Amino acid sequence: MPYSLAYASVPLDRAANLRGNEDWLNQQKSSANARVLVVWRDCNLIKAGEEPEAVILSGEQARNVLDQTVEKHPPVFLGMQDDAPVFMAKLSHLTEEDALNVSGSSADQAAFVDLRSVGPLISQDTGSLLAMARAMAYWHRRHMFCGACGADTASETGGHVRRCTNSNCNLEHFPRTDPAVIMLVTTTMESVEHCLLGRQASWAARTYSSLAGFVEPGESLETAVLREVLEESGIKATNAKYQASQPWPFPSSLMLGFRARALTHEIDTSSNELEDARWFSHAEIIDIAENNRDDHKLSRSDSIASWLIEDWIKNP
Repeated sequence: MPYSLAYASVPLDRAANLRGNEDWLNQQKSSANARVLVVWRDCNLIKAGEEPEAVILSGEQARNVLDQTVEKHPPVFLGMQDDAPVFMAKLSHLTEEDALNVSGSSADQAAFVDLRSVGPLISQDTGSLLAMARAMAYWHRRHMFCGACGADTASETGGHVRRCTNSNCNLEHFPRTDPAVIMLVTTTMESVEHCLLGRQASWAARTYSSLAGFVEPGESLETAVLREVLEESGIKATNAKYQASQPWPFPSSLMLGFRARALTHEIDTSSNELEDARWFSHAEIIDIAENNRDDHKLSRSDSIASWLIEDWIKNP
């Protein structure tokens, strides 16, 4: 597995066999070693400064935050790291100022930041922890009510289950992630290797990336790759081969990376899924990657799209 992928290596033991034990969980919450990652409205707590650094609370500050969240948003047990329990505490019911105060910080010391803005600048292990915390906070926010009967749900099993409070329903809900395929389509034209990149109108100007799309019900990953390539670019492709995966909690996806080989070359973006798509030669991609060109830019560095392109540069 390519551990260089951002957000893909959570450095802890999830302790799934223990998180259903309430007595054990309560002991971990009151542990002097407990660590807490705070999430406020899908944003992580980051120290102020030129180089971003995650705020991971411990000691009295950690226990104070855990006490503040028990009733409104029960803390989520993420796992054990170096024999210390790690929790996610969601403070979204507070104002940002109050959430900072409860966390023992002030506006000049730290801020709640969208992980995407700092992900490429922090360590992989820390970024993976922050991503997991954000993903769990988002899932709890979106599953406060039962999808079967509409009743309230309650957090159980250290935050890894939400159970319907309607005794006639009692349905268990588990954290979900949405599978999405992302693929670099390649071909040979005039004896030169090329790759297919596209862009959406909402992206930063002149940014191009590999194609991507969600897997539909009853569809294999390989079928989804070929379908999405055809729908977005009009290119018929074959030979979809898995490369790597990356959790992408923005808000709740698992990106499954592939390469595929083009059978046709004429691009058609009339479906309006993409603003533009085009073939780039191997040499041109290297030039864009190595030089800060104004005319074309590649995917953000913490994305699997960037990894797929970099891997193709090295192994066309």
